[in-house]
Amino acid sequence: MRSLVVLLAVLALSQGSGVTRIPLHKGKSIRKALKESGMLEDFLKTHQYAISSKYSKSGQVASEPLLNYMDCQYFGKIYIGTPPQEFTVVFDTGSSDLWVPSTYCKSEACQNHPRFNPSKSSTFRDLRKPLSIHYGTGSMEGVLGSDTVIVSNIVDPQQTVGLSTLEPGNVFVYSQFDGILGMAYPSLASEHSVPVFDNMMSRHLVAQDLFSVYMSRNGQGSMLTLGGIDQSYYTGSLHWVPVTVQEYWQFTVDSITIDGTVVACVGGCQAILDTGTSMLVGPSSDILNIQKAVGARKGRFDMFYTNCKSLSSMPTVVFEINGKKYPLPPYAYTSQDGDFCTSNFQGEDGSEHWILGDVFIREYYSVFDRANNRVGLAKAI
Repeated sequence: MRSLVVLLAVLALSQGSGVTRIPLHKGKSIRKALKESGMLEDFLKTHQYAISSKYSKSGQVASEPLLNYMDCQYFGKIYIGTPPQEFTVVFDTGSSDLWVPSTYCKSEACQNHPRFNPSKSSTFRDLRKPLSIHYGTGSMEGVLGSDTVIVSNIVDPQQTVGLSTLEPGNVFVYSQFDGILGMAYPSLASEHSVPVFDNMMSRHLVAQDLFSVYMSRNGQGSMLTLGGIDQSYYTGSLHWVPVTVQEYWQFTVDSITIDGTVVACVGGCQAILDTGTSMLVGPSSDILNIQKAVGARKGRFDMFYTNCKSLSSMPTVVFEINGKKYPLPPYAYTSQDGDFCTSNFQGEDGSEHWILGDVFIREYYSVFDRANNRVGLAKAI
């Protein structure tokens, strides 16, 4: 309510109504009038949210740097509430809900991370709706609220936010991130929950109804670009792939080959492009074929290993998607673990989709185009 009052005051100020206490002249900006009256600094500190929400240019392109944690997780900063409370989240194209730990939660995972305190936000609204999410690994339970969310320079008002009340098990206890911001289609979201990017689109906060992702290897420089495509992160041209089911970012893979021979995905298969999955996941039988073909051997913890010294002689695994070949060389599908290299292919019994996770996205700059329901792929720099 406080932000609404401020917005009305600012609007009245701009219209020169009777409530105006600062002399305004035609053509003089509010910012200039406040500055001349010695009130600008205090006004900006107190009402930065309201001003950003009312006067930010619609249709922005926003760049959100992502931290690369050991080539396993990529996450960035968001801010929730008024005044803003900071959280680190995975921007996950494999889910659609936004949630963070809250002061309602007493789980060990919540104790290890910052917790959102709704009582300290003047813009928070309790929606009184339950939330329950189950991921491939890990789950959470909580309640839904609504508040202002800031991602980069985009202020996203009245955004549904999940507040965890329970984070069972150990999955999130030692995670380097606090919560998850889902960026898949709204059909995948929980009941009563609106995905962040959908809210941004409906309020015309982004220049284009798409976002793109660059994931670095072994260092800094990873980037999420909201509302635009950054050509500095890829070479050649983008190739577009139509989305087949509007839940995940799902599309058809034509085949997976090694040295021209089909080793998996015979006759085509469905895959999803998932920034929230580290590995490249597929049906166990297909993955086992690939492991054998690249010379990886099963070791402890069901991991597959190969000698790092043999990388130069290992084959390239090629994904053909919409008639275009996307090769994954040995350095892309392996990670060094001491004297050995682990395979980044992972089998999953009963898997309905291939999951092209960070292993694939590091090689191919990825554009997620909601306006045209398609994915764009180009060779990453």
